[in-house]
Amino acid sequence: MIFRQFLMLLAVMLRRGLLTWVSRVGGLLVFLCCSLSLLYLMTCSPPHANSPPLSHVLPHAESDHPSLIGTGPGGTGAAGAQSGGPPAVHTYQMLLQERDEQHRLYISSLKKQIAQLKEDLQERSQQLKGVQESLKTVARGPDDGLGGGAGSQGGGVREVQGAKKQQSDLQEFLRGQLLKAEVTAGTRLPSEYAVVPFESFTLQRVYQLEMGLTRHPEEKPVRKDKRDELGEVLEVALQSLNTPSNQQNGNAAEKTQTSKVYTPSDFIEGITRTEKDKGTLYELTFRGESTYEFRRLVLFRPFGPLMKVKSEGMDTADVPINIIVPLSGRTDKFKQFMHNFKEVCVRQDGRVHLTVVYFGKEQMSEVRSTLENTSREASFKNYTLLQLDEEFSRGRGLDVGARAWEGGNVLLFFCDVDIYFTADFLNACRLNTQPGKKVFYPVLFSQYNPTLIYGSPEHIPPVEQQLVIKKDTGFWRDFGFGMTCQYRSDFINIGGFDIDIKGWGGEDVHLYRKYLHSNLLVVRAPSRGLFHLWHEKHCADELPPDQYRMCMQSKAMNEASHGQLGMLFFRHEIEAHLRKQKEKQNSKKT
Repeated sequence: MIFRQFLMLLAVMLRRGLLTWVSRVGGLLVFLCCSLSLLYLMTCSPPHANSPPLSHVLPHAESDHPSLIGTGPGGTGAAGAQSGGPPAVHTYQMLLQERDEQHRLYISSLKKQIAQLKEDLQERSQQLKGVQESLKTVARGPDDGLGGGAGSQGGGVREVQGAKKQQSDLQEFLRGQLLKAEVTAGTRLPSEYAVVPFESFTLQRVYQLEMGLTRHPEEKPVRKDKRDELGEVLEVALQSLNTPSNQQNGNAAEKTQTSKVYTPSDFIEGITRTEKDKGTLYELTFRGESTYEFRRLVLFRPFGPLMKVKSEGMDTADVPINIIVPLSGRTDKFKQFMHNFKEVCVRQDGRVHLTVVYFGKEQMSEVRSTLENTSREASFKNYTLLQLDEEFSRGRGLDVGARAWEGGNVLLFFCDVDIYFTADFLNACRLNTQPGKKVFYPVLFSQYNPTLIYGSPEHIPPVEQQLVIKKDTGFWRDFGFGMTCQYRSDFINIGGFDIDIKGWGGEDVHLYRKYLHSNLLVVRAPSRGLFHLWHEKHCADELPPDQYRMCMQSKAMNEASHGQLGMLFFRHEIEAHLRKQKEKQNSKKT
């Protein structure tokens, strides 16, 4: 009974404690749930208005980094972090992946462009190669099949036709430039001022008329651009000479292959000139296989690749020159002329005839005696002495001498008694003339007064040592047209000299203009082997005013260079300065 009561009391106590414990545990659980709910609400709720949203942290679409904001899969951008999208870290990763993808696409595009440029470059190179091949046949015509190589590489009928059309247009342009330029025939010119002169050149020097500020009659060392230009021309010429021609129709000299291998040492001289609206012409002369044989190459650059116009052999063994000299008095100068004539024309060249036309009777016996002495000393019989008992006229004398020749067509060289020339000049005279096509008007180098150059007559060296082409020794006589080479037939057909012109000057310009008005090619170039020896010039009072003025101008230019004349003009000031300097030195010593 007592035990039962104890158990009932224990049950009541347990029930009450359990309820308390359960109530406490339940309260703790409720508190825990509320805390977790509050924490959850704080974590997942939108950010406060004072905190910048993610769209403000990331760059906008109008910023400098558009690749960071894009429309990714599902159309989510930066706003996806605010509206149920992936978390912020995931958004950054997606944007970085998108930017990396854009970079890969950009690199791929660049690679495609580079590949396309390489293909275009290769195509242009093939076209250029085809154009260069076509240049070899421009002067010969379209018989060589210019379009075959380009067509095979084109891979189609249209490409073949396009290549042929392009090369045909280029050939037409080059032929047009060649026909417009004075290459194979002359062009009628209004006056001597319209002539484009040639420059002459060797391996070491360029002889030019347009000297600019330097005022040097020769260019040495040659400027790099000019040296490269002429070096290329010489290389092309040598390659052409040493390459056998496959041309089937042409002159025999072009088809004949010789055993001679041409080198730069065979190059004698070249002439070149540029017509600014057409191109540049080059004529190069080389030594042939024998003494009197030469090779002439004509090249033309029509403001493009260099092209060969023609290559021809020239044999001058049977080309005599009739040198005509009008003379009146001046027997001392004639003796000096005959000394040069004997050395160059008789002993070195041997293919020359001399015609002397003497005016008057005074000193005629001395002239005859000089000719006979030269004939005996050098066994020379090829001379003619004509006498005219009339007033001296240079044009009249040259005209009589040219018409007195009875041996058929002959090459004439109109010369004066105060001219010194070399054997190389005689060859240039032969090579730069052609009957019915070409006349040669060399520009000679005119010597200054040796007394002014060397200081006194005692210091003047022999004539051969004076003839040096330098700024202080002389100048190119580009205003003189008296020395000229032309065939007798051309001289007769053009009408000869105006024999009404008396005395000094005028007749040479008149003849020169006649040739300019014709269809003959006038070669006007400096000649390094033709010199005008200085002599005192007298201008007669009987001359008309215009001729007297020309004579005085020529006299002034023949004396000395501009600098040397300036030293003479200011010599009193220079002497006064030297006296003052000497007085100062003496005062310091005392």
